Amino acid sequence: MHPEHGTSLESAALRLDALHAATDLRDRFLLPPDLVYLDGNSLGALPAAVPAALERVVRREWGHDLVASWNTADWWHAPTRVGDAIGRLVGAGPGQVVVGDTTTLRLYQALRAAASMRPGGVLVTDPGSFPTDLYVAHGVAAEAGWRVEPADPDAMPALLDRLTADGETVAAVAFSHVDYRTGRLWDLPGLVAAAHRAGALAVVDLCHSAGAIPVGLDDSGVDLAVGCTYKFLNGGPGAPAFLYVPRRHQPSFVNPVPGWNGHADPFAMAGTYRAADGVERARTGTPHMLSLLALEAALTAFDGVEVAAVRARSLSLTRFLRTALETLVPGLEVLSPADDERRGSQVSVRDEHAYGIVQALVARGVVGDFRSPDVVRLGVAAPYLRHRDMLAAAAAYAAVLESGEHLDERYSRRSTVT
Repeated sequence: MHPEHGTSLESAALRLDALHAATDLRDRFLLPPDLVYLDGNSLGALPAAVPAALERVVRREWGHDLVASWNTADWWHAPTRVGDAIGRLVGAGPGQVVVGDTTTLRLYQALRAAASMRPGGVLVTDPGSFPTDLYVAHGVAAEAGWRVEPADPDAMPALLDRLTADGETVAAVAFSHVDYRTGRLWDLPGLVAAAHRAGALAVVDLCHSAGAIPVGLDDSGVDLAVGCTYKFLNGGPGAPAFLYVPRRHQPSFVNPVPGWNGHADPFAMAGTYRAADGVERARTGTPHMLSLLALEAALTAFDGVEVAAVRARSLSLTRFLRTALETLVPGLEVLSPADDERRGSQVSVRDEHAYGIVQALVARGVVGDFRSPDVVRLGVAAPYLRHRDMLAAAAAYAAVLESGEHLDERYSRRSTVT
C-alpha cells in the first residue's frame, strides 16, 4: 500500500466508522477475531442470541417437555410467528409471510400458484437469475403450458409492452431483486408496475435483499415473493425459507404441495384436503423446528433496528470498499454498480484468476466467495462489518495481486463447494 494512500484511507475509515457508530451491531454476533467476513451473502454470521436459544429448545422444550412443546412452547404457530418477524424486515404486514421448507420449494409454490391464477400465456424471467430460479421457472412453465421469454430486468418493461401490443397474454414476470453475481439492484416498484400494466403477476426472489435492503412488498404491490434466511437474515446453514402471499391473493392461492400442516383442520386427519384460511394454507409438512427456532432467535439481532438504517450503513460500506479497491488496485474491473440506487449489498470484481484470488484472500483472513466463471464476490453484511474491515479487505486484495499468491498451485485446486 502506498503510504499516502494508506494514511488517507485509514483516516476516512475511522471517520466513517465514527459517523455510523449508532448502527454498528457487531456485538450482537459471534465472529472469530481478526477475520474479515465478506461472505454474509452466502451464510450470515452467528447471532449471539442463537446458542442459548438452541440450548433451551433442545434441553427444555425437546428434552424435558417433549411433544407437549407443540402447545406449551407454541411450536405449532412458529411458521407464521417467525413469518411476521420477517415481514417487518421486508415491508409485509402481519399474516402474509410463512416460513418453512426450502427456497426451491417456496419458489415452486409461488410460480405454480401464479399459474393457477393465470393459466396459459407467457412467463417473462431473467436469464441471469440464480440457477435454481431458472430450473424451477422452466419446470413450472412445462407443467403449466407457459412459454418462457427471457429478458434482462432492464429490458422487461419494453418487452412486456411489445408482448401485449402483439396480443400475447403475459401470465407472470419473475426476477430476483438483486443479481447474485454482480450485486445489481433492480427497480422493484417499476418492474412490478410494468408487470401489472401487462396484466401479469410479479413474482420476486428476495434472497439477496431481505435484511439488507428495504423491500416494501406491500407498498410495491408484489404478488408473490420468496427468500432464504441464511444470508443477510443470519438464520444459519439450511435455515428455512419464506413465502409472501399478500392478503388479496390468499383466497385464490392454490398450494401445489398440499401437506397436512396447511389443512383447515389438520388434527381431524381427514382423507380429503381443505385449505386453511390465510397464509397458513401455504404450509406443507411438519416444519424443521430446530432450524426454525434458531432463525427466530437470529432475527432478534434486528430488534430496534430499521432496515433503512442497515441500508444506509451498507451503502457507505460498499461505497468505501469500492473506493479502497480502486485506489489500491488500479485497473480493477468492478462489476457492481457505482450508483447507490443500483447497488445491492456487495462488491463484485471480474478477474480470470478469481478462484485463486478468493482462496489467497481466505488464507489472509479475508473471506469472500467465488462465482463462476470469473467473479470475486465480496458480500457486505452491514450490521457486523466496519469501514476498517473494508480497508483491510482491499489492502489484502492488493497484496495478493502484488505478490502473485493467487497464482500458487495450491489455490487452484477447487473444493467441492466453491
